[in-house]
Amino acid sequence: MPFAPILHAEWLKVRTLRSLYGALLALLAVSTAFSALSGVSDTSDPEFDPLFTAFSGVLPGQIAVIAFGAMAMSAEFHGGALRLSLAAVPRRGRWFAAKAVAVGVPALLVGLLTAGASLAAARAGLGATADGLTAAQQVRGVVGCGIYLALMALLATGLAALLRSGVGALSVLIPFVLVVSFVVGDTAGKVTDFLPDKAGQVVLHGTWEGTLGPWTGLAVTAAWAAALLAAGAWSVHRRDA
Repeated sequence: MPFAPILHAEWLKVRTLRSLYGALLALLAVSTAFSALSGVSDTSDPEFDPLFTAFSGVLPGQIAVIAFGAMAMSAEFHGGALRLSLAAVPRRGRWFAAKAVAVGVPALLVGLLTAGASLAAARAGLGATADGLTAAQQVRGVVGCGIYLALMALLATGLAALLRSGVGALSVLIPFVLVVSFVVGDTAGKVTDFLPDKAGQVVLHGTWEGTLGPWTGLAVTAAWAAALLAAGAWSVHRRDA
């Protein structure tokens, strides 16, 4: 079967699940709201980074995009949906690739919209403090933010496929991004620079220190997402539907 109709079928599944719309709406709303609040915060700190402040709402908002990726995949494990999908598309690798595209593209588009809205909301609060941001920094931040959010959605998709459970994937990833990166990260040294969330978030900073830069950091996040997608594809291929 050609790839296009498989992709169309997977896109229809995403469109018909209201919970997935809700997750993407939550990403936009939560990220923009928190960035707007950060924009009116105290800017007297000598290490204040106006670009990261503008995108700081993405840190809590990313939970919604992780949920989007996990739920989009886990829906296949309820009511025999995966069995029907694989009956229609016996080539499991092609089906899983279509699923990944159907998750990644909307996550990227909504991620770009979220990044632009967060930047605009934060700039309104920052006022003259944000005037030092260059056009290149802002474009890099918006584009990088959209890519980062899409990669996190794909990472969740791969993990949900591997574990065959959306709840299982969320139980791993949400504590990971909320606890490991923020609590353990301050004590574990440079090792945490290569965690998927920490690495990808470098692109949100105006200035940065450490081993990774904005695009190399996103490359590390992409490698994590690719590894988990490969593991998820293996799980789909090897296990019974």
